Amino acid sequence: MTTTTHPSPPVGTTTAVLRRLYLARAGFALVWALLVVLTASGLGPVSVALLLLYPLVDLAAAVVDHRSSRVTRPAPALVVNMALSLLAVVGLAYAVTSGLRTVLLVWGAWAVTTGFVQLVVAVGRRALGGQWPMIVSGGLSVLAGAAFVAQSGTPGASLTGLAGYATLGGVFFLVSALRLRRAPAHDGR
Repeated sequence: MTTTTHPSPPVGTTTAVLRRLYLARAGFALVWALLVVLTASGLGPVSVALLLLYPLVDLAAAVVDHRSSRVTRPAPALVVNMALSLLAVVGLAYAVTSGLRTVLLVWGAWAVTTGFVQLVVAVGRRALGGQWPMIVSGGLSVLAGAAFVAQSGTPGASLTGLAGYATLGGVFFLVSALRLRRAPAHDGR
């Protein structure tokens, strides 16, 4: 039996792909957050589509990241992230039929778990530079997710908190992309 191995992309290529990916994710998150604020009055067709789109984009980004990042060894964690994002889409598709509280519960659980994965991946990539924003973002995602879970049990639950979550995530992706541009491969900042 013959096996074919695919060479790992060089670190510079990985950094360039991550920079573009982080910039795209920053732009998406900021636009998404604005659209959520404009449609956050309830679970209408547009807000439901936005709710499902966010983890789908996260899934697609994890696929791109996984394909380009073999040299930085986050592959197993990225596969976990792909599975979590796919589960979030399925869970949210069910949750939107049950109401806002269930949506916040599912979103919160997803934010906690993917935030932890983001933290693990970023710690493993410190040598690439620009990962401190991703480390902080992963930690904050865990905390925000726990807050969404807690908020799901309150009568004043709202989608607007998700816009703040996405905005902050977008800012961290932007800062990380800019740091990747400046940080040498061995810097770790």
